[in-house]
Amino acid sequence: MTLLWISVLWVLASAAVAMLPMRQQYVPGVALLMAAPVLIVAIVSHVGWFMGMLALAAFISMYRNPLRYLLARLRGRDFEVPQ
Repeated sequence: MTLLWISVLWVLASAAVAMLPMRQQYVPGVALLMAAPVLIVAIVSHVGWFMGMLALAAFISMYRNPLRYLLARLRGRDFEVPQ
C-alpha cells in the first residue's frame, strides 16, 4: 500500500512541476526523473511486470522531452530546448 501512495505522490509532483515556468522545472524535474527508475523497479518487484510496463509507458509519456534531450546529448547532437 505504501508503494501505491508513493507512486501517486510522484505523479502529482510531476504534474505540479509541469505547471511551473520552464526555468523553475529543472531541479525538481531532474529529481523526479532520477526517482522514476527506482519507483518502476519497485513496482515490477511488488506488483508484476505488466504494471511495471504500464508505469514505464506513463513515465516515458510524461518525460518524453527530457528523455529526448538526454538521448540527443548522449549521441553528441544538439537539441532545441523549449522556451
